[in-house]
Amino acid sequence: MNLHKETRPEDAPPLRFAVVGCGMLAQSQHLPNLVRSRQAALHTCCDLSPEILAHCRQAFHPAKVSADYHQAIADPEIEAVCIATTEKFRLPVIEAAAAAGKPVYCEKPVARTLAELYAIQRLVRAAGIPFCAGHNRRSAPALLDARKIFRAHMEQPRPCPWRFDREGAARPPRADDGTAAMAVRVNDDWYSWKAWVFDAAQAPHGPMLFEMTHFTDICNWFLAAEPEEVTALEQGPLASGIVVRYQTGELATLMMTGNGTFGYPKELYELFGRGGAVIIDHLLEVRTAGLADVPARMVYPLLNDRHPDVGAEGGLAGWLAKKQAACQDAVERGDPMLSFAAEPDKGHARALDRFVDEIRGRGPQVCGIDEAVAATEVAFAAIRSAQEKRAVRIEELRPR
Repeated sequence: MNLHKETRPEDAPPLRFAVVGCGMLAQSQHLPNLVRSRQAALHTCCDLSPEILAHCRQAFHPAKVSADYHQAIADPEIEAVCIATTEKFRLPVIEAAAAAGKPVYCEKPVARTLAELYAIQRLVRAAGIPFCAGHNRRSAPALLDARKIFRAHMEQPRPCPWRFDREGAARPPRADDGTAAMAVRVNDDWYSWKAWVFDAAQAPHGPMLFEMTHFTDICNWFLAAEPEEVTALEQGPLASGIVVRYQTGELATLMMTGNGTFGYPKELYELFGRGGAVIIDHLLEVRTAGLADVPARMVYPLLNDRHPDVGAEGGLAGWLAKKQAACQDAVERGDPMLSFAAEPDKGHARALDRFVDEIRGRGPQVCGIDEAVAATEVAFAAIRSAQEKRAVRIEELRPR
């Protein structure tokens, strides 16, 4: 069951994209998604590597390839730009797109320093171009449904008839009555990471920046409030925990480990407020409790399901059964990559299509520059908090 409204493509031809930075992420997500989309089209692949361009030409059949992003962006046939370079090379590409007045979809994090982050924010605001940060989980079907349910409950609560109210009318009033709280657990396996993750020149802040921003953004989005203060602990890049306090009193806690396993779901989101609960398990199952007139459980289709006859019940239990079958395939055939099958829809393809709707004025903003800045600020506050062993207020980061 999907509660979010799907956008239907109109008669307009697909919007032509140039993809700048055609490495692994682009090849696994953006390029094939553009090729399959009915609303967007792959026009140009741009990369400094001749080998990568040769591969992209053969695999994805772009109209053009280029090693010069200025040339690619200036091409009058290009209507939008997708940036999948490393974060250290995003500011100049965004600058070129802004100068050309062309919409930008930019992978997260949009910058690797606060100075670059605020420079990009100023550029995008001044140019007035549509901008979408690659926080793709905002477009995952499970999270779209879960947020719609949770925000409706928080803004217009409908108490469930069985809630135990011990004191009734004598219950003492509380300023924090109903305030939301959110918990996020991220289970990862660092054996799958590339070595550059531990190279301070390439990734000076490690996963606390390039991975955590996904989840700080989801917290901001669900809680619909301004983050105010962050406290964090980090035991090297493989284990971290942060607490975010919001101006309206909400709290979000995030735990991330790199010493986990892909044999178990990566992501768990738990939201509580006004006597209700919304739980999202690995973007494949949404459960609710204490909320009137909403389903208690919803399950979502999986991508690349090589074992459709296994785990037919769907949801968490179905995924675990499919994962066991995939891991057995990997062992028998000596190929660990076979363990990656039947994965949840994390919203990559839908994010690009929704951005086209935004550009054409037929859909809401997906994840604009200000939302991207807010998520990245929380990550940088967590980095500083872990380093300095103190709570850090968001306002400390901002230019004076």
